[in-house]
Amino acid sequence: MLKNKQQYAQITAIGGYLPTQKRTNADLERLSDTSDEWIIKRTGIKERRILEDGLATSDMAVAAIQELCTSYQKKARDIDAILIATSSPDMPMPSTANIVCEKLQLSNVWAFDLNAACSGFLYALDMGAALVETGRYKNVVVVGADKISSFVDRTDRSTNILFGDGAGAVWLEPSPETGILDALLLSDGKGVDYLNIKGGGTQYPYDATDWNAEHRYLKQDGKVVFKKAVTAMSTACKELLQKNNLSIEDVHWLVAHQANKRIIDAVGKELGIEEQKALNNITYSGNTIAATIPLCIWEFKHQIKKGDLLLLTAFGAGFSWGASLLQWNI
Repeated sequence: MLKNKQQYAQITAIGGYLPTQKRTNADLERLSDTSDEWIIKRTGIKERRILEDGLATSDMAVAAIQELCTSYQKKARDIDAILIATSSPDMPMPSTANIVCEKLQLSNVWAFDLNAACSGFLYALDMGAALVETGRYKNVVVVGADKISSFVDRTDRSTNILFGDGAGAVWLEPSPETGILDALLLSDGKGVDYLNIKGGGTQYPYDATDWNAEHRYLKQDGKVVFKKAVTAMSTACKELLQKNNLSIEDVHWLVAHQANKRIIDAVGKELGIEEQKALNNITYSGNTIAATIPLCIWEFKHQIKKGDLLLLTAFGAGFSWGASLLQWNI
C-alpha cells in the first residue's frame, strides 16, 4: 500500500512552451559530418526547437506559465512560490525565477532556481511538493526550462544532434486525497568529467588569461552517459516501486527523461513495461534538459486519465538521477 500523508501536493494544471524555430536533421547535415539516417538511428530525433536570439530561459518559463494559466483558468497573481529547474539561467544572478516574477508582475513570491541538470525537474518537483505538504505554501509553480542551445557547438555531432530548447510548468496545490506520492533522488558527483559545461563558473571564468574557448560548450562522453543513465534510472524506478509495495503492472505511464530514444526504450525494457506505456515526444523536441518530463506530460495530457499512476525518471550531469511517483488528478 502507498503510504498515507495528511496532505498531498497535487498537480492541478500543466503548461508548456516550445520555440517555433526548428533545427532539423537536414540543417545538421550542412553543419557537421552526419546524416538524417544516422541521427534517427542513434537518437530517434528528427528536429529540435531553438529559441531565437535575444530571448532567454525566463521568456520560455513565462510562456509556459502563461499557457498553463490560460488552459486551466489560473491566475498568476495567486502564485506564492516559483521553483525553476534550469542549467541555463538568464545570468549568474539574480535567479531566473526572480526575473520570471518581474516579467509576470509578481511581488512577495518565494522564488529561486535549482540546478540538477536533466534531473532538475524531478528535484524541483519534490521540493515543491514538500513546500505544499508542510502547509507553508498553497500555490506552488514548478518549471523546467532550458535554453541549452546557447551552450551547444553546432559543429559537434556528439551534442548538436541531441539538444533543443523548451519549458514545461506544473501548478501544485494541497489535497487530502492523492498527488505526488513519493520520490527517490540521488547524486554521486562521479560524472563531472563525462557531461559538463566547464566555462563561466569560478573555476573557468570567461576572462581567464588561459581561457579555452571549448569550455563554453556542452561536452559529453555519450557511451559512458548512455550506460550509466539506463542503469541508474531503471534501478531508481525499481527501488521506488518496491518501497511503495507496487509493481510495474500498477504503473499506467512511464515518463523518462527524453535524452535519447534508445535510452528510453532500454529503460522501459529493463523495467518490463509495455512499450505503449512509455511516453516519448523526443522526435520533434529533442533533449530539452530540465524541461523534457513536464513537456512530455503536457503533450500527452489528453491521453492521461484522472487516477492514472505515473512513474517519472531522469538522469543528468553530475551524475544526478532519480524517480518520482504521482497520481494524476486533472
